Amino acid sequence: MSETETPTDIASLEPNPDVEVAAFTGDYPIIIKGLTNRFGKVAVHENLDLKVRRGEILGVVGGSGTGKSVLMRSIIGLQIPDEGTIEVLGHEITGEHADEVVGIRNRWGVLFQGGALFSTLTVGENVQVPLKQFYPELSPRLLDEIAIYKTILSGLPPEAAAKYPSELSGGMKKRAGLARALALDPELLFLDEPTAGLDPIGAARFDELLRELTDTLGLTVFLITHDLDTLHAICDRVAVLADGKVIAVGTIAELLRSDHPWIQEYFNGPRGRVAQAARPLQSAGLVPQGNAASERAAPAGPAAKPLDKTAQGEA
Repeated sequence: MSETETPTDIASLEPNPDVEVAAFTGDYPIIIKGLTNRFGKVAVHENLDLKVRRGEILGVVGGSGTGKSVLMRSIIGLQIPDEGTIEVLGHEITGEHADEVVGIRNRWGVLFQGGALFSTLTVGENVQVPLKQFYPELSPRLLDEIAIYKTILSGLPPEAAAKYPSELSGGMKKRAGLARALALDPELLFLDEPTAGLDPIGAARFDELLRELTDTLGLTVFLITHDLDTLHAICDRVAVLADGKVIAVGTIAELLRSDHPWIQEYFNGPRGRVAQAARPLQSAGLVPQGNAASERAAPAGPAAKPLDKTAQGEA
């Protein structure tokens, strides 16, 4: 498999028509309790708790090796945790209920690092992969129409649907991957470092697109990123991973009041101060904005409580 292809374990799962899935109406589409992931004797997560609010963009940050991607893989059923429970859209996907992940998998979309496109398929054919898997009765003509629509929705021109990944720039590959993630009209969107490797202008435009899609389509977004500009521009809250747990979760303003060393170094370090300084200037229109400038309140769920340094992932 080439470096641009999707991990094969995704394709190995088959839809289960016998699993009945009711519409989710709760405040927390993702609830994680007591999650523990071990690799040999090394515990990446230890008794980790987290709740993701419906309709928010949750940024997930942490140092290298803190298990951000492992956490995302656990939520979408690609990593079986050693302990704990994970509920997604009201369905427990761990333990004896693990088969239900197949029944709800068409309700989320995933953008892996680098786009994870199949290198031998065009953009349009990549978008059609989940459509063919979950809706094999769709006609070729309808599949083509949907693929072009999703390509345009991701910010690419319609002619990009006929291009191969090798013919795309880095930013275009990310948008093509986003188009595939949106193919099934998901309720949840998972993104792993979507702006990594993009120039500042391209990253800002991607952020703007993600914010617009979230508001327009009513998405709930789980966003792993190291991009401080992205955190300031579009994230409603930020969850911080350290010491095997979510040590704090809240708005950036709340996190700035934390005295945890890593949080202070991350958000109040030289780059963090630059990102903070840019927000008032962008709000005042003194520098190009490129994406949402102000912190937003979460559109659903209870109001945020004051930050708890020992937060178990719930605000």
